[in-house]
Amino acid sequence: MNKLLMEENDRLQKQVSQLVYENGYMRQQLQTGSATTTDNNSCESVVMSGQHQQQQNPTPQHPQRDANSPAGLLAIAEETLAEFLSKATGTAVDWVQMIGMKPGPDSIGIVAVSRNCSGVAARACGLVSLEPTKVAEILKDRPSWFRDCRCLDVLSVIPTGNGGTIELIYMQTYAPTTLAAARDFWTLRYTTSLEDGSLVICERSLTSSTGGPTGPPTSSFVRAEMLPSGFLIRPCEGGGSIIHIVDHVDLDVWSVPEVLRPLYESSKILAQKMTIAALRHIRQIAQETSGEIQYGGGRQPAVLRTFSQRLCRGFNDAVNGFADDGWSLMGSDGVEDVTIMINSSPGKFLGSQYNTSMFPSFGGGVLCAKASMLLQNVPPALLVRFLREHRSEWADYGVDTYSAACLKASPYAVPCARPGGFPSSQVILPLAHTVEHEEFLEVVRLEGHAFTPEDVALARDMYLLQLCSGIDENAVGACAQLVFAPIDESFADDAPLLPSGFRVIPLDPKTVTLTCQSSADGAGATRTLDLASALEVGPGSNRLAGDGDPSNYNLRSVLTIAFQFTFENHLRDNVAAMAVVGSVQRVAMAIAPSRLSSNMEPKALPGSPEALTLARWICRSYRIHTGEELLRVDSQAGDALLKQLWHHSDAIMCCSLKTNASPVFTFANQAGLDMLETTLVALQDIMLDKILDEAGRKILCSEFSKIMQQGFAYLPAGICVSSMGRPVSYEQAIAWKVLNDNDANHCLTFMFVNWSFV
Repeated sequence: MNKLLMEENDRLQKQVSQLVYENGYMRQQLQTGSATTTDNNSCESVVMSGQHQQQQNPTPQHPQRDANSPAGLLAIAEETLAEFLSKATGTAVDWVQMIGMKPGPDSIGIVAVSRNCSGVAARACGLVSLEPTKVAEILKDRPSWFRDCRCLDVLSVIPTGNGGTIELIYMQTYAPTTLAAARDFWTLRYTTSLEDGSLVICERSLTSSTGGPTGPPTSSFVRAEMLPSGFLIRPCEGGGSIIHIVDHVDLDVWSVPEVLRPLYESSKILAQKMTIAALRHIRQIAQETSGEIQYGGGRQPAVLRTFSQRLCRGFNDAVNGFADDGWSLMGSDGVEDVTIMINSSPGKFLGSQYNTSMFPSFGGGVLCAKASMLLQNVPPALLVRFLREHRSEWADYGVDTYSAACLKASPYAVPCARPGGFPSSQVILPLAHTVEHEEFLEVVRLEGHAFTPEDVALARDMYLLQLCSGIDENAVGACAQLVFAPIDESFADDAPLLPSGFRVIPLDPKTVTLTCQSSADGAGATRTLDLASALEVGPGSNRLAGDGDPSNYNLRSVLTIAFQFTFENHLRDNVAAMAVVGSVQRVAMAIAPSRLSSNMEPKALPGSPEALTLARWICRSYRIHTGEELLRVDSQAGDALLKQLWHHSDAIMCCSLKTNASPVFTFANQAGLDMLETTLVALQDIMLDKILDEAGRKILCSEFSKIMQQGFAYLPAGICVSSMGRPVSYEQAIAWKVLNDNDANHCLTFMFVNWSFV
């Protein structure tokens, strides 16, 4: 393959040199000769005419060329072809090989990215076992392989005299996050053949600089520019094709909040999303056509690919919430971290099958709760793998039950999800995967539980169709994603899907501004990037966990969450609360770094200050009340304090301090979590009086007034119970009030000394 590519590169470079020479000769002849009379409808003579005008007037406006005519459009097309070929096989762009690509015979191809050029660009070359015409047909169907493509409309098709075609195309793309507007493109696409039998599909934006018709106006999109890009498809002897791909775009990065600009300035992200995606799609279809890939379950590969596309499209629709799909902003009651949108006409974008089976005749629709946040030192692949493999850590069983019930004939049998409940175990059943295993489709079976005896009828297994991608930690610039939708047992090919999920996109390692900015279109509520460290229901913080340490800027990513639910009008507010608290914020707590790696420290829980501040309050209050130091810390830095508290051998845990409710645990160090046999996520569901035995509860009641008056109390040895029902003994317990910086009561802290399971 390398030998073929080197030969092809040499041949095409010679061809480009010859074309440049001929072009210069023609311009010289035209400058000295008389003006050429041309018929505006003749596509054969307009190339020389356009080149002559360009030579006489070097400004980019082409004032003497009627770029709206077929002849003028062909002139633009031929210029696009020449520029594309110089990028595909030459050095018009400073290319550097993309690191992290899989080497060897199974490699997808040779991939390079731009360096120091206008916009961002990526180039790839690969070998596939399909004929050029079939490859061209697949690549021109961009929505089938480019997941960010919302729609592609061919508004005009003009045949050329050389057997090619010119198309005027309007394309809309999805925004990857909730924090910036989506992009659209107005382009000219030129399909033609070269003398050696190669097929070329090249494309560029029509702008005031190039001339040509003006594209459709839009208010919800930012117009991006496609610089000369395309596909060069060369037939191979004995069958198959060599494909050269160039993607070169300018995404108008200055209209994006500064914190997100790395997403729009990264040629590696462009390479993964477009260039490599196109090669992988071609290779996938080639192997399916040859019968190399066998799928179980009796499903055809095309059907499974359609499921994957529908899941991605539904998730993108939810993240973007376009008004022309029927989405409108719902009042968020001050929850600025989470945007809530509703769609009262979901059949418009979900399909007619939803109109009768999913929504009651007396009013309802789809509600979406979505948010984006900036993460530090959490690799995207690691996070998505955690979310996939540990669903019980972040998914609320009541929410899953509600979603599953919405698929039934009586969709509102569960009027609203009940918080908590038993965590459901999951079984993952694989359906399909792509050639390089970078994406796989699967069915997830969730075991059902009954909350109460009357819920037994609803305690059945639930099923999710799930798409997971990007969990290869070595893939540079790859987006990691987990998207799922409830399905029923029948799992028909046309089953309605209402996807929810997560997308994690890496940012280039660089220091960026931390202030939050709203989306470029100005629509919707302010959305902060720091949901994970400001989890309380209320106005969000613009801080980042650990933002005081510049050394932490080496690994950043943007996480976007979107959950969709159907609702009845009279239960809309209940479903909104469930979506925010039971889904989005629960996930934000679950992805605290302490849950992802034992080497990472915990983030704060709802209603608490940040973990560093809480650690300082705990130690300071202990010293004030007892006159002793809780920890032996040489440095007074909060980070050192938190680390010692987290790794302390005794179980230390905080609980709420409310007179009208049972104390609920809000924080625990690692030993505390081990003693309770729980996680930071599930800790909030545990009440203090549930872990103490009867003797312990009596002692606490008798000592409670003492704790409140003098600030602390020593409690005798006793027995408590873990969340799994196992008895735990301890030699002594110390309880003290934690005061904030204003000396107001914040919470109650317990330390269980020398605990062990009985």
